Amino acid sequence: MSLLRRHVPDLQALQRVCETNYMGLMKLLPRQWQTGDSHQFAAADGLHYRLTLLETAPYTTLVEIAQRNEHFPEYLRAHMRVRLYHDARMAEVCVSQQICRLQPSYDYPNAQMHQRDEKEQCNHFLADWLRFCLAHGYGTLTLPCAG
Repeated sequence: MSLLRRHVPDLQALQRVCETNYMGLMKLLPRQWQTGDSHQFAAADGLHYRLTLLETAPYTTLVEIAQRNEHFPEYLRAHMRVRLYHDARMAEVCVSQQICRLQPSYDYPNAQMHQRDEKEQCNHFLADWLRFCLAHGYGTLTLPCAG
């Protein structure tokens, strides 16, 4: 396989992952919340997460997912922004870690060292993270919601 070939996403597989992510996120999100509200919870032993509602529109919601463990280095703490499309019942990662806007695919090699299928990998990571949280979650935390 040539290094210069462009990655072609498997749209059906990506759609299935995004649909699964939507269902998983809907189980974690509070029923009633407004833009700016945060919801914190714990998963497994000592892993703390915060979900923040960043924006809402008639058919979409933008949620930030941030790991809150201050004793972990910043680069090891999960951080994503996920757009939920309520009419399509899909959730797609649009920001992950240091990547401000995920592209469908990347040429490889590239200056930022992104993988060809970086967006797919981020959506699969969200799916794995949601399975973990739903299997090992301990419930809502009453921690302060400071940045």
